[in-house]
Amino acid sequence: MFDILSLMVRYLFILLIYLFMFGIIRMIYLDIRGIRRRSSVTSTYLKLINKRDELPFNIEEYYTLNKDTTTIGRSSSNTLSIKDPYMSKRHATITNDRNQFFIEDLDSANGTFVNGEELLNPIRLENGDSIKIGQVNFLFVHEKNE
Repeated sequence: MFDILSLMVRYLFILLIYLFMFGIIRMIYLDIRGIRRRSSVTSTYLKLINKRDELPFNIEEYYTLNKDTTTIGRSSSNTLSIKDPYMSKRHATITNDRNQFFIEDLDSANGTFVNGEELLNPIRLENGDSIKIGQVNFLFVHEKNE
């Protein structure tokens, strides 16, 4: 009886080691895949901070800001349509004015937050700013070409 129990514990331990190794290999693969996608992204974009698996809706890892005006919201008529139930149909807009980006809340129900502070007026975005819209946290990345 003890031999059978000991054998089962050994096999369970080996299985746990293989699952751990699989998890490490999966993380490396996803990281490499993200780097490959990153190389195709333009110099100004929103990068998702949340873990995609934890959100109850589909979302991309990167959203490029290559238009003069980018609208964000739940409606499919927006430039960035994200089906977050805590996001308004037309939640916020990001405007490119001579390579300076400004964000404005469009009187959304739950508000827009930049670096933890609620957005009451349009403000200029800086590289590295954190943007929270609904359940989604983005990092604003603006690499200036010099």
